[in-house]
Order: sequence, then C-alpha cells, then structure tokens
Amino acid sequence: RRRRPAAAAAAAPPPAEVVEPAASKAHANLQLILSGEASIGLSLEFLVRSNKTDTLILTGMKKAADQRNSLCHSAIVLAHSLMNAGTTADSFLRDNLEWLSRATNWAKFSATATLGVIHRGHVKQALSLLAPYLPQAGMSASPYSEGGALFALGIIHANHGHSIRAYLLDALRSAGTNEVVQHGCALGIGISMMGSEDEDLYEELKGVLFNDSAVAGEAAALAMGLLMLGSASPKAIEEMLGYAHDTAHEKIIRGLAIGIALCMYGREEEADPLVTTLLHEQDPILRYGAMYTIAFAFAATGSNAALRKCLHVAVSDVSDDVRRAAVIAIGFVLANTPAQCPRVVKLLAESYNPHVRYGSAFAVGISCAGSGSKEALELLTPMLSDPVDYVRQGALLASSMVLMQSADHKADSKLSKHREDLRKVVGDKHEDTMTKFGAIVATGLLDAGGRNVTIGLTSRTGNKIMPAIVGMGIFSHFWFWHPLLLFVSLAFTPTAAIGLNADLRMPQWRFKSGAPPSAFAYPPPTSNEKKEVASTVATASLSTTAKAAKIDKAKKAEAEAAEKAKAAERAEEERVAKEKADLAARDAMLAKLTELHKRGSLSGVLHASLTGVAAKSEGGGAADAGDAMDTSADAGAAGKPSLEALVGEVR
Repeated sequence: RRRRPAAAAAAAPPPAEVVEPAASKAHANLQLILSGEASIGLSLEFLVRSNKTDTLILTGMKKAADQRNSLCHSAIVLAHSLMNAGTTADSFLRDNLEWLSRATNWAKFSATATLGVIHRGHVKQALSLLAPYLPQAGMSASPYSEGGALFALGIIHANHGHSIRAYLLDALRSAGTNEVVQHGCALGIGISMMGSEDEDLYEELKGVLFNDSAVAGEAAALAMGLLMLGSASPKAIEEMLGYAHDTAHEKIIRGLAIGIALCMYGREEEADPLVTTLLHEQDPILRYGAMYTIAFAFAATGSNAALRKCLHVAVSDVSDDVRRAAVIAIGFVLANTPAQCPRVVKLLAESYNPHVRYGSAFAVGISCAGSGSKEALELLTPMLSDPVDYVRQGALLASSMVLMQSADHKADSKLSKHREDLRKVVGDKHEDTMTKFGAIVATGLLDAGGRNVTIGLTSRTGNKIMPAIVGMGIFSHFWFWHPLLLFVSLAFTPTAAIGLNADLRMPQWRFKSGAPPSAFAYPPPTSNEKKEVASTVATASLSTTAKAAKIDKAKKAEAEAAEKAKAAERAEEERVAKEKADLAARDAMLAKLTELHKRGSLSGVLHASLTGVAAKSEGGGAADAGDAMDTSADAGAAGKPSLEALVGEVR
C-alpha cells in the first residue's frame, strides 16, 4: 500500500507534459476569440471569397453623373468603398485612375480614406498597402492624401489598434502644425483605440485641441470622446465642456458635443444629470450634443423616459439642428424594437419642418436597418417626393438601409422599384445635387460589402454592438462633414453562417435549408437589364439637330424643284426648235412645188391638192399663173398643210 502512491507519483509527470501544450493551445485560441482576431480573419475571408459587387452600377453612375460636379465625383468614390467594404477589391479605382485624379483637397482626403473601408480587417498588410500615401520622413507629399491614409489606417484597425498605437502617436507628434494631417491622424487614433481610455493618447489629443485650430480641433475632440467611450470620466467631461464654452469655433464645439456624448455610451440613467445640464445651455450645438448623449446612453434600450425627452425637444426647441438630432436619437433608443419606431415617428414624418422630416426618415433607417419592414417603407415613400432636397436625400438613404439584404428581386418588388428610383435620380440632369449625392451613397449602402453585409446595431442574441452604434452615430454627422460618412462601415455585419472545429478552422460541412434558394439569392446582374432598356428607349435628339435636318430637307426640295423647272424649260426649248424646223422644211417643200407648177412640171390640180390652193383655168396665161402664185401664197398663209400631211400627199 505504501508503494502505490510512490508509483503513482512516478507516473504523474509524463501526463503533465502532454496536458500542458494542449492547455496552452486552448489558451491561445481563447485569446484569439476574445481579442476578435479570429472573427475578423474569418469575416475577411468570407467577404473576399463571396464578393458579388456589380461594377456596372458604378460605371453607369460615373457616366450619368455630371463630370464637372465634384460632389457627385466624391459620392461615387464613397459609394465604391461601401460596395466593396472589407472585400479588398479596388479594381474599379485602378481602372479609372485618370477619373480618380480629379479629386482635390478634402475630396482627395476622403478618396484616400476609402482604402481603409475597402481593406478593413486586413491588419497584417495594412502598412504596406497604405505605404505610398502615408507620411514619409524627409518627403512631403500631399497633406490631404497623408491625412486620409492615416484615417484609413485607423479604419482598417477599427477597435483593434494596439499594434499601430505607437505609429499613429508618432505621426501625430510629427505632423507639426499641419492641421490636415492632424485631422486624419486624430480620427485614426479615435477609431482604432476606441474605449481604451489611454491617458497618454488623451493628453496628446488634448494638446492638439488646445491649439484652437478648427479643422484639427474638431477631429481631436471627436477622438477624445472615442478614447473615453463609455467611461463617464468626470475629468474628461469637465475639460471638454469647459473648452466648449471657451472656444469660438463651431466645428470644435460640435466635435466636443459629440465627444461628451460618447463618454456616456451605455450609461443610461447615469447620463441624466449631464443631459439636463446640456439642455439648459444657450448654445444650440451643446443642446444638440444632449440629444446624442441620450442616443448613446440609451441605445437599444427602448427607455420610455428617454423617448419622452426626445419627443419633447423635437417639437419645442428653437434650433432646427437640435430638433433633427432629437428625432434621430429616437431611432437609436428603439434599435432593439424596430417595429415600434415607424409608429412613434409617424406624426413627426408629416411635420411642417423639413429638418424633423429628415430626422424621422433617418430614425426609421437606423432602427429598421436590414429588416425590410413594410411599415417603415410606407412611411418613407411619401418623403421620396418631398419638395425639400435634403429630405429626399434622407429618405433615399433610409430606404436603402431598410432594404439591405432583401432577397425579393421580382420586377414589382419594393427593392426593384427602389433600385429604379435610384437610377432615375442619379441620371436626372435637373435633380438637385444634394439629392443626387444621397442617391449615389444609398446605392453603395444597398449593395454594401459585396452584397454580403447588413447594418446591425444588436447581435442575434439581443446584445448591443458597441462599434456599430458608435459608427452609425458618427455617420449621421456627415451632414456637416462628409469624411465622417465612412464611419458607417463600423456598423456592417457579414450575413454568413461560419462553422468552426476545435482548432478554430472551417471544416468541410454542409447543412440543409428548408427555404428555397431564392430566399438567399443575390440580385441579378445589371448587364442584361441595361441592354433591354437600351433597345426600348428612343434616341434623344437635340433641337439644333432637328432644325438642321429641317433646313437640309428644305434645301433638297428646293434643288429638286429647280431641277424640274430646268428640265421643263429644256423640253419647251426643244419643242419650239423642232416646230421651227418643221415649219422651215414645210415652207421649203411648198416653195419647190410652186416652182415646179410654174415650170409646168406639175399640173394645177395636183398642185392644188398638195398645197391646198384652188386650181384655175388652163388658159389663164402668165398673168393667171402670177395670180395663182399670189393666191397660193395667201392660201399658205391662211392654212398651209402640216409637214407630215404634205409628205404623205407627195408619197
């Protein structure tokens, strides 16, 4: 009995050596899952493999949009990035480099930043992909492309930026006083390190903010809020609110208002005192921030108290921006119960104030994104023909968000009609630019992520997705600053079922679906539709073309008439000449017959029958002959036979 424990003890070490590697492997796999690396890699593989982007849609928009309109040009570049989000497919840009080079200044900033959306999640090769555009030591390229590249780097590493933290911090310090590079770097830091509460980065961004540069300060304020996301840090809120009172730049105040709201993400009732403080501010921008504080603090909670505050402000505040923000906040609060949102904002959608109508459209789009809700589409349909351009823009964007991943591709479906509406708006030369911008971006949203993603603010289990809610909140601020539109990519969720084995690898597996294949079908390609439309549409003709054709026809008719007149004149001349020739021949023949009669070679009777002159007696002599001559001349003048008759008689 005493030896058995010893034997057991002697046998214990070998199994320990076998278990330890397995435990370390399991620990490593657990780290991959919790850090998000596993899900990012799998989603990237799915999006690259299943990319179904239809480049003909982009080509059609490029041809239809006004080439001189820089806003439409920028919108197409942004739509391209949304359509290829996470797919790493940028062939359209490479095939249209000359067209892309028209982007200048901030349009170049946005165009470069779109590379981050296209390659989002491609963290291993991010620096090499963006190397041509990133700031280089001793080399000064365009500050707009450098700033856009730093923003793109942040988007690629969204919410997983620890690997590039040092790089972005050095870039911010090396930017000097270049506010464009500072702007891009600050946004990159904010989006990649959101919720990290990194004090060093916070202090560095605060230094940029206190330089009081409008462009760089706005991005720095926004990035400070992203860093302190959900922290409710009294120090950060006090500093940001204090500087909002001191600065005179509206852009900085707006950035601080959103930054303060981000600090209260998910805090619910804990945010009430701050909301009350901001609502009593005289500056409408800070009251605007109060509405977004409610939106972030009560997102996807369905709180009745939050809804009451939003509805009260939506109908009582004197600022249109605040009222619009209040209605948009309703969409965030009801994100977990999308069926309620259309009923809550139904009356607001009929408001006399266009900002409230825009807000109601956006609220429905945010809350009902990807649901295909009939109630939401019925509420949005009247706003598609609203007399105000930006209301139509909001309705188009919201409709695309609601119809994302809809599989009803029938000719009479809501999705097909919406696609046709988008094509008409983009191709209409008389449409307002703001509405056309919304239609182009809405086209990108409808086919986002290679037609494999949807917008989801909550998971399938009902939990809030922090990056998605933050991304949609900042996306709604593209009203003031178009580069913020790219934040919507944070809300994209791949629509895929990915199965893994114990080694976190995808096995070869199949599953049976009770739904028909049409329930998951991709939209049909546009190439065939384009040919059919082209064969039925009449060719457009300009007024100058019709006028020129009319002139040519008149000239041709005039020439034909002149030719006919000349031909008739020639025929008349030939007739008269022939008649003269016949008369001359006849007169010559009559003269010859008369001469023969005088000589006595022709009898009087025969002469009379030939010439039509009455015969006289034979005994008349010379005088009679002379009289006959005179008489014949008179008779010829009176009624000489025609040449044809005379020739016939002679024969």
